[in-house]
Amino acid sequence: MNPSQARIAVIGLGYVGLPLAVEFGKYYDTVGFDISAQRVNELRAGTDRTGEVDDLKVSPRLSYSSDLDDIRSCNVYIIAVPTPVDSNHQPDLTPLISASRTVGQVISAGDIVIYESTVYPGATEDDCIPVVESVSGLKFNQDFFAGYSPERINPGDKSRPLTKIVKVTSGSTPEIADVVDGLYASIIPAGTFKASSIRVAEAAKVIENTQRDVNIALINELSMVFSRLGIDTADVIDAASTKWNFMRLKPGLVGGHCIGVDPYYLLHRSVRAGHIPDIIRLSRQINDGMPREVARRLVRAMIGKNLPVQGARVMILGATFKEDCPDIRNTKVVELASALVEWGIEVEVDDPHADAEELSHEYGLSLTTPQPGSYDAVVLAVAHQEYVQLGVESVRKLLKPGGVLFDMKAVFDKSATDLRL
Repeated sequence: MNPSQARIAVIGLGYVGLPLAVEFGKYYDTVGFDISAQRVNELRAGTDRTGEVDDLKVSPRLSYSSDLDDIRSCNVYIIAVPTPVDSNHQPDLTPLISASRTVGQVISAGDIVIYESTVYPGATEDDCIPVVESVSGLKFNQDFFAGYSPERINPGDKSRPLTKIVKVTSGSTPEIADVVDGLYASIIPAGTFKASSIRVAEAAKVIENTQRDVNIALINELSMVFSRLGIDTADVIDAASTKWNFMRLKPGLVGGHCIGVDPYYLLHRSVRAGHIPDIIRLSRQINDGMPREVARRLVRAMIGKNLPVQGARVMILGATFKEDCPDIRNTKVVELASALVEWGIEVEVDDPHADAEELSHEYGLSLTTPQPGSYDAVVLAVAHQEYVQLGVESVRKLLKPGGVLFDMKAVFDKSATDLRL
């Protein structure tokens, strides 16, 4: 296939799929497909609730649909659906398998299916492609072909959009690898890197976030040590960062769709292969335990100021998994709130970016407008610019006399806060 002849369907129009569809739609006939009719109707009306795309009108060759018939004429199918973990931290391939069945219903001889979803090495060829084969009746690498190009979207980061991030590509044959690479290279000025195989591309993606998870776990554990030694972690990091090769990371809650999830995929596959990766496993354990660690530190600080814990009112500022974006996927603020409730604390949450309806639907968590002078403690959990610009004095005005301000993100001057990670 010549890339110029591509007719593209992007399956899944979330944080990953929509920016991809928008870029392809500038140069190719492209259909953005999503099973949610509501999502499709919003996009047709020019609204993107994720905030990832500022202008949906820049792609004249892009259309949106939830009708399977609208993608039957495509010859390149790009799957960009979520790959979460279940309650036991095991990979949940349900969305990926479902999307593979969808493609299997419409794929034709000579077509290519490309996966962008983060998976463990081997998932594309061992778990997904057999589904496409079974549904379509076509033979892999004879009748149809596959590629893998892992997403690198950083939600809320306007300085690093899709087009400014090097894209890893791969294909199921050398010839298809060239086609897939050429297709992405045509829309990404930052360039591409053609991996030697689909499995290598899968592994590269999953270790990107695993490496970061391990490094953050070290900082989180150091924070636990320093808190017990009476040393401010942020001060230590400032001092250590003066060395040229020190990796500057901050302690905190590790949530989101990537760092808090992807290592479990590698852990799962490693165990299946007969090896227990202790560093990865322990890093996940440390980072998953941070909501309870934060709750414990806050309670200890409240007791230290002779504040009652049972029945105390605490305001958490921030509900999304990271600053300045509406993404609530796998946000650990929910677990922090639950941990505080277990102490008998009344918890309220504010967030200027989170969608209140989505937060309530996904986690049963309601948003509350902060009331000055009402709280025994305030926790700055997410450093949204709105909070930073508000300033520490205004944030302190939310507290009752003698209340605790826990600046988890260390964005305010240490002298004006009571507690930092």
